[in-house]
Amino acid sequence: MISVVVPAYNEEQNIAACLESLERQTIPRDQYEIIVVDGGSKDRTREIAARYADLVFIQTSRKVGGARNDGSMKAEGEIIATTDADCIIPPDWLEVIRRGFERDPSVVQLYGPVDPMEGGIKNHLFLALANTFSRFGYYSGTFYYTLGCNSAFRRDAFMEAGMYACIDAGDDLEIARRMKELGRVKFENRMRVLFSMRRYEQYGTIRSLYEWVYIVSKGGESEKLSYSRKEYKK
Repeated sequence: MISVVVPAYNEEQNIAACLESLERQTIPRDQYEIIVVDGGSKDRTREIAARYADLVFIQTSRKVGGARNDGSMKAEGEIIATTDADCIIPPDWLEVIRRGFERDPSVVQLYGPVDPMEGGIKNHLFLALANTFSRFGYYSGTFYYTLGCNSAFRRDAFMEAGMYACIDAGDDLEIARRMKELGRVKFENRMRVLFSMRRYEQYGTIRSLYEWVYIVSKGGESEKLSYSRKEYKK
């Protein structure tokens, strides 16, 4: 069993497409569950999610990391996969994840690259650079550029590591440092998701990156900026 945890906040425009893509996986539907953890949305996010997910509930922990943790605590699967409510998931995503863990018992975390959901040379170039950065970190053994929208864990190791940190930004990078103490953290190129570039299109790439780097440099918390709860244009 694989448990897919999807944090969501005011995602009525996007969550149906995300969950529909999760419904179209190449492994049988009874071999995975979908858990949507809502951050107290003011729109129809929970109502829409209930049409597809096995479980929908309001989070009780702080931040997006806390939402992922809340979902993981209720998960029944031996593998926990995390993505975001505005992502589109390729049909073989869960099959790639399952095979990755089956082939190598030492692997405790898998992560992969992201492709832009929106068109445009700028978006493709930006994520191509981000994916190159991620590959360089992995193959050089210097860092793990993991993303919460495209990661998977062995449940027991994830719990032992202490799960995600409940911070504003960088929680998906920080967890890999603790997971590698328990086993192998592996980059899997076939494990891809379509990633929404709406933050960068609406607020600008440079500004969005500055805010993210600023918050991470402050230990993941910042009173100056609110990175994880921005309101996006419909």
